[in-house]
Amino acid sequence: MNLPEPIQSYFEADARGDGAALAQTFAADAIVHDEGKTHQGPEAIRAWWQKAKADYAATATPLEQSVTEGGSVVRAEVTGTFPGSPAVLTFTFALAGDRISRLEIRG
Repeated sequence: MNLPEPIQSYFEADARGDGAALAQTFAADAIVHDEGKTHQGPEAIRAWWQKAKADYAATATPLEQSVTEGGSVVRAEVTGTFPGSPAVLTFTFALAGDRISRLEIRG
């Protein structure tokens, strides 16, 4: 699958467990929406991701991508220690240049 570079880097950093590299894929004013909560800015996003890793040991593997006017929609298999694992979730990315400006994760 040929993902845009910032999105590919996001999933690679997630797989390596590298929170610093993952945070660097986001723009300074980026927003992540997940589980009914909003996280803004790379440091808040890194903290959200680190908590999810600690709580659920979750890892996402991209399955397919579609491109929309607003960005890229990636369906990914997420495995971890949460009920219902593995689950296929939808990651909707918006990009600003070479960074992720917005990410929404839905079941």
